[in-house]
Amino acid sequence: MSDELILRQASPTLAGLKTGSLFTVPYRSETELRADVADMNRRLAPKGVYLRVLRVRRRALLYLYRPSYLSRDFSQAEAAALLRQYGYAADNAEQCLERLGERLRAGGDFPHEIGLFLGYPAEDVRGFIEEKDSFKCVGTWKVYGDAEAARKRFTQFEKCTAAYCKLYSRGSSIERLTVKS
Repeated sequence: MSDELILRQASPTLAGLKTGSLFTVPYRSETELRADVADMNRRLAPKGVYLRVLRVRRRALLYLYRPSYLSRDFSQAEAAALLRQYGYAADNAEQCLERLGERLRAGGDFPHEIGLFLGYPAEDVRGFIEEKDSFKCVGTWKVYGDAEAARKRFTQFEKCTAAYCKLYSRGSSIERLTVKS
C-alpha cells in the first residue's frame, strides 16, 4: 500500500483535523496487507496515528485514526449515548473498535454509527440514522445540524488534502506531514 494512497484518502486525519478516515485498498495477500499495516503503524505511531484493518473481503477496509481523538469524541454525552444504543462500551475506544469490526464483518447493512469513528458530529450521525431525508447539506457527510460549520470543515478537508498531496509530490514524507498529537 502506498503512502500516496493514504495521503489522498486520509490527509485531514494525518493533519490532526479529523479523528479518523475510512478507505478501501486492494491487496494481494492478507499476510502482505498485515505486514504493510504493521510497517505503517511503526512509522506513524510516534505521531499518535494508527492504521487498522477492519474487514477483509475483495478489498481491505482500513481505518486510519487518532486514538486520543477517538476517546475524546466518545466521551461526549450524545456520542456515548448513541454508541451504547448500538451495543458499544463508549468508555473504552479499543472495545468500540473491536465491536465495529465485528459489525462490519457480520455483513448486512453498513453500521451508520461509523460516522462517530470518523469524527462526524453526533447530531449528524443521529440525524442520518433517524431522519435520513431531512439533511441540510452534503459534503464529507450528510449534515443535519450546523450546516455553516460543516461547510467550513469540508473546505478545510479539501484544502488540506490538496496541500498534502502537493507537498508529498515535492518530496515530503508521510511521517513529516503527520502532525503529532
